[in-house]
Amino acid sequence: MNATDPRFVMPLFRAALQAGTHYLDMAMSLSQPHPVEPHRQPGVKLGDEQFALSGEWEKRGKLALAGMGVEPGLSDVFARFAADQLFRSINEIGVRDGANLVVEGYDFAPTFSIWTTIEECLNPPVIWERGTGWYTTPPFSEPEVFYFPAGIGPVECVNVEHEEVLLIPRWVDAGRVTFKYGLGAEFIDVLQALHKTGLDSTEPVQVGGVSVAPRDVVAAALPDPAGLGDRMHGLTCAGTWVTGTGTDGSAREVYLYHVVDNAWSMAEYGSQAVVWQTAVHPVVALELIDAGSWSGAGVLGPEALPAEPFLDLLSDYGSPWAIEERTPAGR
Repeated sequence: MNATDPRFVMPLFRAALQAGTHYLDMAMSLSQPHPVEPHRQPGVKLGDEQFALSGEWEKRGKLALAGMGVEPGLSDVFARFAADQLFRSINEIGVRDGANLVVEGYDFAPTFSIWTTIEECLNPPVIWERGTGWYTTPPFSEPEVFYFPAGIGPVECVNVEHEEVLLIPRWVDAGRVTFKYGLGAEFIDVLQALHKTGLDSTEPVQVGGVSVAPRDVVAAALPDPAGLGDRMHGLTCAGTWVTGTGTDGSAREVYLYHVVDNAWSMAEYGSQAVVWQTAVHPVVALELIDAGSWSGAGVLGPEALPAEPFLDLLSDYGSPWAIEERTPAGR
């Protein structure tokens, strides 16, 4: 079980392959923008290095389950469930993440790793379309207001690079796959300022005789997200929005989602909501693999495996998920 920073995915992934053991992670191998047209074409995509070794995992008869957190992870399970149980054909699968979390006492305090936040938010977002394949856009493109359940309400979401867009089309037939995140204007302004000043760089610079990466300095200067729980309040919502033709032949639009209240996760587990929501899903996956309910060989995403056992066990953990029916566009 690899729960480390994404920079360590490939050495641990290769070590597990060499050791001949199953492997699971919550984030995939890192991407590299296209050298000439970064906002039109993908370069090295998220997970490309892992998928290149899938044949080696198959030869060994071992499973490498990639992207098994909440996003990616549960969001991919939702895509599989929608394709198997709710839709005859799918127009779009859009992962949508939003929250109304507030961190008291800080002007800027990301609720998960700032290193990863910078990486995924400032890299060119990837979109997948049938007939076109994968392509990229400028960061924070295609803003839209998405309505989140549980009282969170409307949140402006923008395109962000994320693993689901690289995973879902491999196993689920859909016309389009996107990932949009509710970052907020102030959050985007800070990230853009870091980029403009070069503070998002991972290349070391000399400072008073010391070699240090600017992004590591930013990360060190900000509070540890795992320790913010006592200062946080509100809810976080992760989910998968799906449109298409339902099993009855009529137009259908649904949002499958999972909400965690920070007050609940702190009271029950002593962990802030984003940390807990990410952590519970690999635990469920590990149980399913151990029981044999999930099995396979090679590099697989969560959507390559049956959704129902996962969603049933997640509910047994006291962490229910839900489906919200929405009025399809044009009705």
